[in-house]
Parts: sequence; structure tokens; C-alpha cells
Amino acid sequence: MRWNSKSENILEEQEMMVKIRFFARFRELLGTDLITEAAAGTMFTSLIITVAKKNPEGYAAIFDENGVFHEYVILMKNGKRIDIADAVMTPVDDGDEIAIFPPVAGG
Repeated sequence: MRWNSKSENILEEQEMMVKIRFFARFRELLGTDLITEAAAGTMFTSLIITVAKKNPEGYAAIFDENGVFHEYVILMKNGKRIDIADAVMTPVDDGDEIAIFPPVAGG
């Protein structure tokens, strides 16, 4: 909290807790079940960029050289799929669970 002496109002800097889960190869590179703080107004893509940059190989597995998700990456927020094109403008909220998957193959 900060104190605003002009108006004598308390201004709160809202910090949120967000859970990020990476799967398969992404988990090997970046871990899983990460609990991280995010400032109010943080967008989905910027949060994942910040976390992924802690491991250059992990970042390169998820993002291209322009900082855009690779087209094969699967994104989810609270169990609902997020389109890659929408992720840059999708805010994260306190208590959200984010899941990042590599391509899924099966039979």
C-alpha cells in the first residue's frame, strides 16, 4: 500500500497470485505448478513471456523470435482454451490457473 498525501487516500497496488502449469516438454524446461505474482492489468502473453524468459530454451520452445506464441502451443485459462491471437489482450485475474501445452498427439 502507498499513502497519497495530497488526498489522504490509501492507494492499493493490487498484486495477484496466478498458478501456471506447463506440460510435457515445457514442464521439463520451465517446471510446473508455478505460483507467481502478477500486477493488476497483466495480460496473459506478457505473464508467460516473463516466466519463460527464465530459461532461454523454454522461451524458444514456446515463443518465436518475435515474442509470439508458436502456432502449435495450446493455451488455457481456468480450463478454457484461449486463442493465441487473443492471448495478448486477455487479462489474468487473481487466482487464475494458466496451462500451457505443447502439441498433443494421440491415437
